[in-house]
Amino acid sequence: MASHGDPHRPFGIDFGGSGIKGAPVDLEAGDFAEERVRIDTPQPATPLAVAEVFAELLGKFPDSDGRIGVTVPGVVKHGVVHSAANIDKAWIGEDADRLFTDRTGRDVHVVNDADAAGLAEVRYGAAKGRGGLVLVTTLGTGIGSALVYDGVLVPNSELGHLEIDGHDAEKRAAASAREKHDLSWEEWGKRLTTYYRKLEELFSPELFVVGGGVSKKSQKFLHLIEIDTEIIAAQLLNDAGIIGAALYATESD
Repeated sequence: MASHGDPHRPFGIDFGGSGIKGAPVDLEAGDFAEERVRIDTPQPATPLAVAEVFAELLGKFPDSDGRIGVTVPGVVKHGVVHSAANIDKAWIGEDADRLFTDRTGRDVHVVNDADAAGLAEVRYGAAKGRGGLVLVTTLGTGIGSALVYDGVLVPNSELGHLEIDGHDAEKRAAASAREKHDLSWEEWGKRLTTYYRKLEELFSPELFVVGGGVSKKSQKFLHLIEIDTEIIAAQLLNDAGIIGAALYATESD
């Protein structure tokens, strides 16, 4: 972890279904500048309730006054949230940039959670220094995706919702599907092969990066995915959202 110092460092907040985590980020090191803090996500997690938790979280870092980036598990366009698969439906249509900026008195920029993780992996993690099209996927409850071309994010790709063989891809290939259907690693590997072959066919990327909690067990399944494109495990794991959000906020106009 980087040292303390510049109060103007950006701050990253990772807003998830169970916890809201945040820390100031050292963008040179691609690491937290101070220990991150976690607060339980309020129930129900309405925009106003979450904004209050953000204010509480920021209060624990009184020296921090840089831009703030926030991950949201939904489609985000121009700061407005357009989908809410795993969060309160009150988010749909919410101008989250404005809400959080008003509540915190800081410059806040909201980004899709998978996009934030993808940016962090390309800039600091598994895909650092790789050019061309890198496709970052997070295998969890669903499948998140980030398309990054020569370091530039193409936001809101939502490739977990591709229809493959009549199914929403994530319903069959997410990490949750492996657990729900009690699949062996080999059985899940076949489903992942089907999924990644479709992505390969559509996008011809230089590299796939696989994130999400299950990526810690990548040695159990990555070698079972039979595709032509190089595929590697993410490196930043649970830190990627906070780091990527802070990076996104810094580079937003």
